[in-house]
Amino acid sequence: MADQSNVVISKDLIFPFILITFCFALWGFANDITNPLVKAFGTIFNQSAFISSFVQFAFYAGYCFMAIPAAIFIKKYSYKSGILIGLTLYALGGLLFIPASLGGIFWPFCVSFFIMTCGLSFLETSANPYILSMGDEATATQRLNLAQSFNPMGSIIGILIAKDYILGRLNKLSSSERIELSADQFELVKMQDLSIVRGPYVTITIVLVVVFLLIYFTKMPKKDGDGSTLDLKGTYKRLMANQKYKEGVIAQAFYVGAQIAVWTYTIHYGTEVLMGEGMIESEAAAYAVNYNFYAMIIFVVSRFICTFLLKYINPGKLLMYLSILALIFLIPVIFVGGRIGLYALISISGCMSLMFPTIYGIALKGIGEDAKLGAAGLVMAIAGGSLLPPIQGIVLDNMGVELSYLVPIICFVVIAIFGLRTVKRSFS
Repeated sequence: MADQSNVVISKDLIFPFILITFCFALWGFANDITNPLVKAFGTIFNQSAFISSFVQFAFYAGYCFMAIPAAIFIKKYSYKSGILIGLTLYALGGLLFIPASLGGIFWPFCVSFFIMTCGLSFLETSANPYILSMGDEATATQRLNLAQSFNPMGSIIGILIAKDYILGRLNKLSSSERIELSADQFELVKMQDLSIVRGPYVTITIVLVVVFLLIYFTKMPKKDGDGSTLDLKGTYKRLMANQKYKEGVIAQAFYVGAQIAVWTYTIHYGTEVLMGEGMIESEAAAYAVNYNFYAMIIFVVSRFICTFLLKYINPGKLLMYLSILALIFLIPVIFVGGRIGLYALISISGCMSLMFPTIYGIALKGIGEDAKLGAAGLVMAIAGGSLLPPIQGIVLDNMGVELSYLVPIICFVVIAIFGLRTVKRSFS
């Protein structure tokens, strides 16, 4: 009989593996179609960057709110059940774009985003360990890396749809021109724009229903779900006594905050640069999404390069180097501006590419069964993405888009310190 220990995924699990891997692309799509909407909602509703940033607050708050309930649910039932719940909530959030857009009020959209990401929290908490479990432990990391490679593919599709089917089709009136409209004219333009915004979310809801049915009727490997519940008290005590884990959660929160802040306001930064070169606001905003696309390409390429470098460089040391490089790129972003600042801004994505999985791996290494709740804690840390964008939005409204990038500096300093402390531990 052939040795199966080096097989990444066995033949009988290929179709289940494909279905779960597709979920990685689905949450990548949701993450990156949302970033440009902060700028879009600001224009549509004629509101500040701070108010519009509550899109991100609601979006990433869902991750925090649902992570531990998802871990408890999966432990009691199964990964498959967790994924089905996640797809249901994701689809419900997308479906709620219909009444939100018909109502013409901003805050119902935030509710839709929150419900959507409660579903994404279920998906991420379920899919990552489920993929790890689909085969031999020796090939688990390869299996997860293969599945994760589809996440940025979904992100790229999300960025392109945001560019071509949302920002590119919105009314071309600038913010200042919308202010001059009568109340009835403004309402008409707003409602037309909101009908454009809801289109992709209704479409993805249909896709989610199809994926739900495929997974529901496919025989999937039964993993976890032993009917028991997590020892929350005991596990919590052990995790809180683990300094490396606690620092990892903090570093992860600051990383996600930095990532979302950098990507969310790339549209604002690019729009100002392009308007300074003579482009009108609506065209500049639509074209600026291209820079989010370039940033994602850099992010993907850098992930492969950094994964290779990990064979030769200590993870904590590489994390520290990448954080320092991000801080260097932020100097022209803040103090030079223009095209140079814009190119430096998208280059930061190359520094961020390996941060999430590296922090994740360092924090969970060696904690055994506590990793189930520990992983939920790291998913909760994604809430950093809900807190940093509003703070940066306040700075942007009062000091301008260049100086707003003082906020990510704090984040990368925290990550660099975590990397340094990891290096010291590994050699102590």
